[in-house]
Amino acid sequence: MKTSTITVALAVMPWCCIFPLHSRTVSAFSVPRSSIYYSSPSSMISSTQLDSTTAASNASTGVSSMRSANTDDLSSTRTLGSQELLMLPRQYRPKLEKGEEPFPSMSHVSVTILSATPSVEALSQAIEMAMDTHPLLRSHVEGDGEPDERIDLFQMVRSGESNPCTFVAPNEKTFTSKDVLRVVDVDGADTDALTKSWQGNFSTDIDDGSWYKIANKGPLWRLTLHRLNNGDQCALVFASNHAISDQGSVNMLMDQLIADVASIEENGTILNKAESREMPMAMEDSVLGLDSRFSDIQTEGVSTSTIKYVADKAAEGFRGPVILPDSEKSGDSTIAAITTIMGRSAGGESALSTERKTVLQFRTLSKETTKALLDACRAKGVTISNALTAAAALTSSDFIDGGDAKAGMKRNYKVLQSLDMRRFGAQLDKCETVACMAGSNDLMLGPILDRSGETVRSDAESSESQNLFWALARESRMQTSNFIQSNGPVHAVRVFDFAMTISDMNNLVDLTAKSKDSQGRAYSAGVSNNGVYEKQKAVKRENTSERESIQVKHGKYEVLDVFFGTPHSRSGCLYSVTTITVNESMKLTFNPASPIVREDINAQYADAFVDLIEKVISSSSSSAASPGNFLSNLNISEGSLSFAAAVCGAIGVAIHAGAWSEFFTNLSVMKDNVADPAEFWDAFNFWIFFAVGHPLLQPILWISDVLHGSPGPMVFDLVPASFLLANIMFIGLTAFSKEFRNALNVAALSAFLTYVGAGLDGQGGLGDFNLQLNDSYKGQIVKGCPAYEDVRQPSMDNFDLDKYQGVWYEQKFHDWTQFKEVYDTTLDIKLTPDRQGWIDDFGVKGPAPDSAKLSWDKSPVANGAHYFLFGRVDKNDPPGVLREKGFGVGKLH
Repeated sequence: MKTSTITVALAVMPWCCIFPLHSRTVSAFSVPRSSIYYSSPSSMISSTQLDSTTAASNASTGVSSMRSANTDDLSSTRTLGSQELLMLPRQYRPKLEKGEEPFPSMSHVSVTILSATPSVEALSQAIEMAMDTHPLLRSHVEGDGEPDERIDLFQMVRSGESNPCTFVAPNEKTFTSKDVLRVVDVDGADTDALTKSWQGNFSTDIDDGSWYKIANKGPLWRLTLHRLNNGDQCALVFASNHAISDQGSVNMLMDQLIADVASIEENGTILNKAESREMPMAMEDSVLGLDSRFSDIQTEGVSTSTIKYVADKAAEGFRGPVILPDSEKSGDSTIAAITTIMGRSAGGESALSTERKTVLQFRTLSKETTKALLDACRAKGVTISNALTAAAALTSSDFIDGGDAKAGMKRNYKVLQSLDMRRFGAQLDKCETVACMAGSNDLMLGPILDRSGETVRSDAESSESQNLFWALARESRMQTSNFIQSNGPVHAVRVFDFAMTISDMNNLVDLTAKSKDSQGRAYSAGVSNNGVYEKQKAVKRENTSERESIQVKHGKYEVLDVFFGTPHSRSGCLYSVTTITVNESMKLTFNPASPIVREDINAQYADAFVDLIEKVISSSSSSAASPGNFLSNLNISEGSLSFAAAVCGAIGVAIHAGAWSEFFTNLSVMKDNVADPAEFWDAFNFWIFFAVGHPLLQPILWISDVLHGSPGPMVFDLVPASFLLANIMFIGLTAFSKEFRNALNVAALSAFLTYVGAGLDGQGGLGDFNLQLNDSYKGQIVKGCPAYEDVRQPSMDNFDLDKYQGVWYEQKFHDWTQFKEVYDTTLDIKLTPDRQGWIDDFGVKGPAPDSAKLSWDKSPVANGAHYFLFGRVDKNDPPGVLREKGFGVGKLH
């Protein structure tokens, strides 16, 4: 079943506001969040808060006074950003007043498996230190976020906000490690029992939307220690309101806890404490810059590029990506959008919406496969994330028909690719403390035949399978690159911040989550690749000048596994996978929503996904040395060849910079001195024709000599086999290596400009390629075209036009309209009956034997070619000056 991204009018009083319908969490209605947020809404504030008077003391001064982190002797505070409000989530009073349940929170869960078990005492001390280090770990939320009024007919559009939702982090903690740490003694001594224990915890916490119940007092996170009775391996399950954490910052937190535990147990104390951090900024501030939210600058930040971004997101819907398997029912997306805006769930509310839950599968790629995947991606010029999104689309195609195969059926897949938003825009947040900066962009892959993943797995070595997989990976890379280069992350954050500020987006999320038509689905699949655990930065320590990298081992504690996820049970992706690489091995978590995706189907999906990668990579490794990828195998950095070619081109232009400057000066003077602009353009176009023709002729003649000089048998009596093979290799190189292709284009342009520059500088051959427009360049008359008066002979005093008639043989010339590569040039001139014009039969042979020693006699014009030029006599011209027209332009001679 399909949904489309469309644009509809949101009716408000007394005006209308247009929203493109696109969201990571809303399938029927939302603004284009393609680049932003994780899949479903998240945490929120309890209903008792709505009547609370515990707002921050300066809330009455408005949002701007609370925007930045304010620190006094008692606490640090900051208003929540739009992304955090989605995950908290900000509540919707009209529903609460009707007695409806508050919106549930969105959780974030991560498990870290350790080789040894810490003592509860040491872990508790480490947690206390972590809460001192990271403000959000000791924070709660004040303020209800209610607007001063809702101004539209459907109670969706907000105006004013005097009591915004605000993070408050007391400097003196109001809770301790006892409020955070839980301990589970596993019944058993083997790792299977430990795995069963932490997986059950993970499954419960990922769908735990009850964080809103304690949001006004905290803590907004917890840590559960699962330990065996023999003291061997243990599991630390981190769970939080997603508004305060993302996986990158949790990796940093877990590394801090493990390092501090090791230090406490070995030394009795933490020898090198982590530095306390300030309240982290909101993602909107990190990307857009401080004081640049919609509430600060209104529409000042909106540009034509932003509008284009919105239009492009709306246009994606015309490709009709699939969001539900065929076994599920989906309604018309346009009707669904309008229904949602009117405050009702499309297709009615589903009684099963509250029963959806996350089903989980955990898988591991071996070190060998992980390395092979990395090597193959480098060889193909893509990232691992690109390959994972390709695998997600192909594997989804195996299950989308709901078990009812449809031969020849093709579908488009909308894949959510998670991004770390710290890398975009102003880039103010440096991941120095626990916070949420999670974002994403949309990929549209397809159309893909149903069960294409199955086809690839069954014949992974075939060129068709390899081409399909890597073509999708390259398409993923291209779309991601275009998104980033077009400033998409900034536009996406700005647009979503606008929508969240003026409307009750969380209510739209809730309506779509309950919809029978969409069942909360907005994407075909989702991929969140958190990268390499050890390459991320650790906390800043007091006695170190720079932040060190995260370590997989501190003392006796070694990190064995890390798995993480966020829920898609309310809304989000049809299929979902998260990945992180630890100890050179990739860890995968598959976390879709049941009953849309049953538990057994999820297990099959996970197996098929891993099998697809293993088989494609295994087959790719055997052909990794293909000609089209040798540049990647040489480990040449991206863009280096193009840069080198550009540098050479810049040098070539710079060498002739004076000539280029003189040319444009002369051209300007020439234009000013010609009364009729048409005459100027005729002359200039004539110059361009030959200025371009000369350099283009050089590679043609060279290739011709190579062709006729290549050894080996003839293929079909046309071309030598060696020449044909060389062409195939060259075409393959340009087709499969974007780096080489780009460098070749830059090099060709550079060579062209250098060649023309040499002609302007009088270094391109005295006879045929002196392109300057006058005779005074550098004081030498041969540099450029001499004036008629400078070459006029006395015999022209009584010029007799009749004597001009006849056959002329060209011996030498100083004329860029001629080519040194030709010979035996004749001009057969016949006057018109009225003696006011003539026809010039211009004959030429080429190339000359000296210009193409091996191929001159194979040329189509080896026996001559004829071109007709037409002239006229203007009585106003000096004697001997003739006007001639040919090749579509005119000239004097």
